[in-house]
Amino acid sequence: MEHGSIERDIHVDASPEVVFEVISRPEHMREWWPDDARFEPVAGAPGELVWRDAATGETNTVALAIVDVDPPKRFSFRWCYPDPARSGPSLLVTFDLVPTGTGTQIRMTETGFREMGWEVAVLEEQYRDHVSGWDHYIPALGTYVARLVATS
Repeated sequence: MEHGSIERDIHVDASPEVVFEVISRPEHMREWWPDDARFEPVAGAPGELVWRDAATGETNTVALAIVDVDPPKRFSFRWCYPDPARSGPSLLVTFDLVPTGTGTQIRMTETGFREMGWEVAVLEEQYRDHVSGWDHYIPALGTYVARLVATS
């Protein structure tokens, strides 16, 4: 297995403008991905994603930095920094939005796994964890967009 990148595609019946808001605004992002998201959708802005373990109540906070904000086409950020100062290697998540006749094609790409400098076993574990996460959260993104469009 290469462990170089993860790609997920999903089509949603919503305009790229609606989808862009859902992937780039914390108030929407926390509806389909983390339990909390704190950032300004501005290139260079720092932020955080927070997950809570329902069983223990413990939280896991991950630093991020916004990279690209190009509405309604692309939103990207770096995360999983080994250093709290957001320096050094990190993973890059990019959402590309392409309008279709019936909505928007979303492509999520996450790259940078090999560049993290992890030992092979850690690399494989992190890669599997992210694959599993995106397999859960990308469909949740589609479900949230459908719910949002149905209520507006």
